[in-house]
Amino acid sequence: MTIVAFAAVALLMLRWLAELLLSERNRRHVLAHAQSVPEAFREFIDPQTYARSVDYTLAKGRFQQFDGTLDFLLLAVVLLTGALPAAYRAWTDALRNSVWSAGGFLFAVGLALALPKLPVDWHEQFRLEARFGFNTTTPRTWWLDRLKGLLLALALGYPLLVLVLKLVTWAGDLWWLWAWGCVLGFQLVMVVLAPVLLLPLFNKFTPLPDGPLRDRLLALATETGFRARSIQVMDGSKRSRHSNAFFTGFGRFRKIVLFDTLISQLADKELAAVLAHEIGHYKKRHIPKMLVWSALSLLGSFYVLSVLARQEWLYRGFGFEPGHIAPAFLLFGLLSGAVTFWFTPLGNLVSRRFEYEADRYAAGFMREAAPLVGALRKLNEKNLSNLTPHPLYSGFYYSHPTLVEREQALRVAPGTT
Repeated sequence: MTIVAFAAVALLMLRWLAELLLSERNRRHVLAHAQSVPEAFREFIDPQTYARSVDYTLAKGRFQQFDGTLDFLLLAVVLLTGALPAAYRAWTDALRNSVWSAGGFLFAVGLALALPKLPVDWHEQFRLEARFGFNTTTPRTWWLDRLKGLLLALALGYPLLVLVLKLVTWAGDLWWLWAWGCVLGFQLVMVVLAPVLLLPLFNKFTPLPDGPLRDRLLALATETGFRARSIQVMDGSKRSRHSNAFFTGFGRFRKIVLFDTLISQLADKELAAVLAHEIGHYKKRHIPKMLVWSALSLLGSFYVLSVLARQEWLYRGFGFEPGHIAPAFLLFGLLSGAVTFWFTPLGNLVSRRFEYEADRYAAGFMREAAPLVGALRKLNEKNLSNLTPHPLYSGFYYSHPTLVEREQALRVAPGTT
């Protein structure tokens, strides 16, 4: 292998080392606060539950270290042994070098790299999550989820990939701009259609039953000007005891979704505060802003890919012969994460700012912060969240502020008590 391949593996190693260092710093910080419940949390969490949250955090940290190490080693072996160009030559010799075969090769490589991770994912679900009482899925459901995901990727992702590869021939030097438009259009269509057609393939959605909770939440939605087609309950407990709430779709297809686990964990007023927080994201236009950010990132990615695809050193550096763009797509997909990883804190910084804004909106609408604070405390307790992450670790990885940070911000939010 050439210096190009070794440089790529060095980039992957830098990311791996950074992940290990961040994880180790977080581990030590959690252990430093593990002897007793910190004063900020004594009001709502007992010592036994806090000890379990520490154990869960440490166990997840060890698992993530193993998972990250496996990812690094797998990619390093694939890149340094020449397995990819050898497989590509064998594939094209057998199936010729059409866009359909090239797309099939990219799909097959993705599938091959995912297979060694199946035992790891299984262990996470049926050992780690089960050990702390979160797993409720069955082996049958677990395998069906992966089969459905594979079939959807074949039905939707594979034709889109072939179209993008074909645009390289059809659109000339500006193929990357046309490809961006096609992929962006596909993503926007999926935002509308996925809640209607795809999500029900994995979960059951039922209308929230008539009663005081439904009346309260619909009144809240009406008062905030958030028009939703319905409030639905998702059977999240089919797979896990973790809980969540979200809204999906646009226009008349918009609907509010509550996990059944969330309904069982929170009081009605706390559920209303959670819904007000989600509506806060809508009122503050966070979703369109994130879509614009995603679109610009996608545009930048396609442009960088188009530049790299013209570089002969990229192909030869990994043992490929120049002449077809598929290897450039493959290498970009495998290696881009080693670069974008370092921009993770920037994206999470924006996300945390949005969370603060949604919290302030919810507290202001409810005219008090107590219901939202109560909901956040219960969610952190029930999910055994890490209550004492290292600031560098949370700043790098967390898309949401920590519980302490959110409570501090809510204390000074205008219009709340």
